[in-house]
Amino acid sequence: MYVSSLVDVDLDDLVSRGIKAIMLDLDNTILPWKDHNVPVQSAKWVRNALDRGIKLCIASNTHNPARLRAVAEELGIPCRDKLIKPRRKGLREVMESMEATPETTAIIGDQILTDIIGGNRLSILTILVKPMHRKEFIGTKFSRLLEHRIMAYLLKKGMLGTKAPDKASEIQE
Repeated sequence: MYVSSLVDVDLDDLVSRGIKAIMLDLDNTILPWKDHNVPVQSAKWVRNALDRGIKLCIASNTHNPARLRAVAEELGIPCRDKLIKPRRKGLREVMESMEATPETTAIIGDQILTDIIGGNRLSILTILVKPMHRKEFIGTKFSRLLEHRIMAYLLKKGMLGTKAPDKASEIQE
């Protein structure tokens, strides 16, 4: 799937698909990179998911585990850092910690080369969101160059899934 932002992910649709567990990327998915303030709409979406009985875990490659833990604690959900996405091992461990299977798990993130490829390698539902902000880690900026080419190809071939409307999320510029 491809949507504008985390808050545009339809939780009822996921439940109808049998999704019981969701791995969430941190930076530019839940909140902007290096930011410490969780947007109100992201926090509301997390509460709505938890109210539906969906298990959540922040699965991140962040180099700032203290910030990750603070955000996870604020949201009331577990987290895992240094996963080295798209490697399968860490993502598989997160899925198992949520007592989920590939058929009942989704991953939501803003990067094709980490979140989406990692999820695809485990055969779980992948949901790509537009980055919340242009500010990001320098390595991510280089990855984005390749991702733009991949996105153009997928859009041209009609292989991207649900097209995200051309609108900004709560934080996007």
